[in-house]
Amino acid sequence: MPDHELERAATTSGLPVAPSMGPTLEGARVPTDRRPIDRRVAEIGALAVGIAVLAALVAQLLGRLIALFTNVAFFGQVSTEVRSPADNTLGLAVIAVPVIGALVVGIMARYGSSAIRGHGIPEAMAQVLENESRIPVRLTFLKPLSAAVSIGTGGPFGAEGPIIATGSALGSVLGQLLRTTPGERKTLLAAGAAAGMAATFGTPLSAVLLAVELLLFEFRASSLITVALATATATGVRFALVGSAPAFAMSDVSVSATTGSALAVYAVIGGIVGLASVAVTRLVYAIEDAFERLPIHWMWWPALGAIAVGVVGYFAPRTLGVGYDNIEGVLAASITGGALLFLCAMKFLSWAIALGSGTSGGTLAPLLTIGGGLGAGLAELYRVVEPSSHVDPRVAALVGMAAMFAGASRALLASVVFAFETTRQTLALLPILEGGAAGYFFSSLFMRNSIMTEKIERRGVRVVGEYEADVLERHDADDVATRDVITLDADAPIAVTQQRIAAIKPHQGFPVTDKEGRVVGVIMRREIMSAEGTGTTRALVKRQPVVIFPSSTLREAALHMARERVGRLPVVEREAPHRLVGILTRKDVLRIFDRSVKNDQHRERTITVPRFRNRSA
Repeated sequence: MPDHELERAATTSGLPVAPSMGPTLEGARVPTDRRPIDRRVAEIGALAVGIAVLAALVAQLLGRLIALFTNVAFFGQVSTEVRSPADNTLGLAVIAVPVIGALVVGIMARYGSSAIRGHGIPEAMAQVLENESRIPVRLTFLKPLSAAVSIGTGGPFGAEGPIIATGSALGSVLGQLLRTTPGERKTLLAAGAAAGMAATFGTPLSAVLLAVELLLFEFRASSLITVALATATATGVRFALVGSAPAFAMSDVSVSATTGSALAVYAVIGGIVGLASVAVTRLVYAIEDAFERLPIHWMWWPALGAIAVGVVGYFAPRTLGVGYDNIEGVLAASITGGALLFLCAMKFLSWAIALGSGTSGGTLAPLLTIGGGLGAGLAELYRVVEPSSHVDPRVAALVGMAAMFAGASRALLASVVFAFETTRQTLALLPILEGGAAGYFFSSLFMRNSIMTEKIERRGVRVVGEYEADVLERHDADDVATRDVITLDADAPIAVTQQRIAAIKPHQGFPVTDKEGRVVGVIMRREIMSAEGTGTTRALVKRQPVVIFPSSTLREAALHMARERVGRLPVVEREAPHRLVGILTRKDVLRIFDRSVKNDQHRERTITVPRFRNRSA
């Protein structure tokens, strides 16, 4: 089987790529020792650094484009100065602005690429899972342009999703232009996506974690090194262009606000926001389902959704556009009380309808606004009940952001570290961690899929969300191989061999050795019993022996079997590959799986909490 076909099969099955085969030793095919990384990782890492620079520049360009379209659409000015659409004086005419932008996006999607629809990360995940990380070249231009039009004309989205999508497209396209394997292309795609996020918020570590939790579907040194290089580079470019200040300015948190009973309150707030993330996800997909039942072409759906965006924007101007200033307002406690709850409710309404309509834009900024506002609101309510409490609404807002992000996306580590990196509030890290974990717990308890994976799962693509150490990596061939091996004499007449194995019922394959005890090969029972003629058993051996070493892992053995298309491997000494010490079969490998399942059976005996599973759960 060619190497690229083997890797494709391994990637499709969720397994790491099989190790390459080494040279022939004493006539035997043996696996080469595997290493965590090789020089190829340095080459891919260098490509990732270049992608990161481009992604960081694209992030700045997209920000300028959004500002340009915002100024033109809401203020009638040709300028790239950052202004909030909330400051417009258009009156009722503001309703038409998002509709016009959505019409343009619908046309771009219909005649350019329908892949620009959506918020970026699910589409990148789909390319990894379904299309060997191949993203069309045109998306590197259409996605940021469509997002700039959508957000610049008032779409209630964040810029991070389109930038992540554009970064992933850059990585994929470069991987297609150069000679890379699907696994390497996936790493470049993830590196570009992570670089896009790091360039937007200056969050290199959370961007790496996001790539691991949502895009790589693995935890390996080669991919981690590459993605880390990309995020560090993109963050460095951001610092050089716009400075190193945190993405969301926030005054220092006091020690008293993160200790004692306040921690318990933050955990409760995180759990409530986690439940809210379930409701948010289900409502978004319920709205999407409603649009899909409309008797008109999907090209017109964004315009219909934009009517709601415009109407909501007329009554709540702060819901228009990216809204990063809203997040800063929540974290600074400058938006409080009824104004805070009104903003969160209207932002959710506008964003959910627009996203369900299939337009182009990101989800992270709206989720942070809704989660942060809900967390701060719950803290304010608690302080009314318990005025002497040390609960800080600003910390609660951070907890709400992390819990909503973790609950909706199932990227717990990325969400916790993101909340920390964007504010750099060290003392708030503990409340963020416990609140994010609580949100993640309730989201996982009541919802099978996340806002990132629901659409993919609906297409019948299985998204793996849990990872554990490979049981095959924890065992050597020597642990399970059979030592008492029945061998056949290579120089014995075929008739004699047939008579001998006729009395040996359980075995289907037999190693063949010569008079010096050297392994000649393996032959199957059916090959022996169907043989005719007067030759020796050696004549029935059709290929060089395919062997494994005692210290080789069962993972190496299984992949060696797959590559060579055999069901059993003679186990030979590494120093003397001709000397037989045992035999390993597929059944031996599967027995390890069976043992692992039995060890985990306690999971099946635990109390099961009902899950509400419908199309959006």
